[in-house]
Amino acid sequence: MKTFPTIETLKRAPFGMADVAVILGTLAMLALIIYLSSGAMVSFQPPMIMPEVDLNPLNLPYYAGRSTLRMFIALFFSTIFTLVYGYVAANSRRAEKILVPLLDILQSVPVLGFLSITVTGFIALFPGSLLGLEAASVFAIFTSQVWNMTFSFYQSLRTIPKELDEAATLYQLSRWQRFTKLELPAATVGLLWNAMMSFGGGWFFVAESEAISVLNQSYTLPGIGSYVATAIAQENLSALGWALLTIAVVIIIVDQLFWRPLVAWSDKFRLEQSTSSDPPESWVYDLLTTARIPRLVGNFIAPLAERINQSLSRLSSVFPITRTERTNSNDRWFNFSLWIVSGVLVAWALQFIVTTVGFAEVSKVVGLGVLTLLRVSLLLLFATLIWTPVGVAIGFNPKLAKLLQPIVQFLASFPANFIFPFATLFFIRTGISIDFGSVLLMSLGAQWYILFNSIAGAQSIPTDLREMAEDIGLSGWKKWQRLIIPGIFSAWVTGGVTASGGAWNASIVSEIVSWGSVTLTAQGLGAYIAEATTAGDWARITLGIATMSLFVVGLNRIFWRRLYHLAETKYHL
Repeated sequence: MKTFPTIETLKRAPFGMADVAVILGTLAMLALIIYLSSGAMVSFQPPMIMPEVDLNPLNLPYYAGRSTLRMFIALFFSTIFTLVYGYVAANSRRAEKILVPLLDILQSVPVLGFLSITVTGFIALFPGSLLGLEAASVFAIFTSQVWNMTFSFYQSLRTIPKELDEAATLYQLSRWQRFTKLELPAATVGLLWNAMMSFGGGWFFVAESEAISVLNQSYTLPGIGSYVATAIAQENLSALGWALLTIAVVIIIVDQLFWRPLVAWSDKFRLEQSTSSDPPESWVYDLLTTARIPRLVGNFIAPLAERINQSLSRLSSVFPITRTERTNSNDRWFNFSLWIVSGVLVAWALQFIVTTVGFAEVSKVVGLGVLTLLRVSLLLLFATLIWTPVGVAIGFNPKLAKLLQPIVQFLASFPANFIFPFATLFFIRTGISIDFGSVLLMSLGAQWYILFNSIAGAQSIPTDLREMAEDIGLSGWKKWQRLIIPGIFSAWVTGGVTASGGAWNASIVSEIVSWGSVTLTAQGLGAYIAEATTAGDWARITLGIATMSLFVVGLNRIFWRRLYHLAETKYHL
């Protein structure tokens, strides 16, 4: 008589369907990466003309794959940079004096500015190969992703709960142990949500990173961004429609296969005593935890990982009892050196103004910067009023989160500039001035930073504190004042800083838009930089980028740094 295996027998089997799915999925992913990577190995030597992008929709899967691969490579390097830069800035008072203002400056430099400087260098780094142009494209996407993630990680390390900080000191954890046991887990939720937002922000600039037009030279890489740029130039609405459908499918696939599993996994890093009543779910995460292959691989490499962990723990010193360093002669010399460097930069700036551009041009650019500042401020005000309550509602309500979180992730990841051609047509036919319409275009890409950080901040508030607030009858403004604002303030400030930087960066593609031969240009600093970059005018590029950097750094120093100080000293749990 034939018998069928029982559930217990299947559980004891060395492999199951989950393992087959994991193996096949891994092999398929590796094959796809190799296939897409091979396209970057072709020969290329300027002024060689790259083949034109073919608007046949059948090419879109390949183009989308090339763009997505660039996005993930940029995300990998962004994560490494974030962990190193954010850690050093948060744990060294001297380094913080340099790294945090430098981060403000780097965030303010537009993607086109980085492209103007790096394209020629990357091409020279890989002579005769398309890898140089690919590296320039990846670097441009990297610059659109990394600053938001770094700000989030830095601020998370600065606002670690005091009792956990004291416990780590009491147990005399080494720097490595403290990083792996306390700092990285405490920052995981916020870092993950900001990584999702940064990945979506990368799509915003993928067209500029693939259809590069700088210094009177044009380079085109195969990708969905260059496909959209070509469709806009040819006024091909049908091709634009296919591109929008393709990017929507890519966003959904990436969300299901990558972001959703990470969100489900990160739930265990929430700082709370009670278990989440309705944790996030992911079928891919369930598949990986059910399969035996990941556990076998983990058990195989566990001894090596433990040896590396022990070695790094021994090599790293015990974290100091306090982060406050005494002021001594070295500090005075350090501060004196900073003043010397600042003086040299000011002297160079004055020499550049007098001999190259003139004070009249500087006055004009500052005026354009004020106009863009007004647009950025208006955007931040409305984004805060609209999206902060929505983010808190999503973060607090598991059922609402299950319904809206996928929609929010899709909207935030969708490249807003892919919609710009339709908005441009609307502005042309309705007669709406781009001076006002550019605010809407900027908000399509920058507002999501505030929403995502509000969600991350709300989700990081411990469940037991939420339950306590309900038990004592907190509601309305009192609940916001006693629980929500302290709980999300640090995350909101991070969202505000990155939304502000994102808006300044987005002004370059929002203040000057085109449809075919028609171009709409707003009065603003972003349009000034875009026009100078296309023309290859180094003097105006330098002046525009420097002015934008001064605006962003000044705003951060005067406004956002004070809010960061409040987050560290008062408004955090």
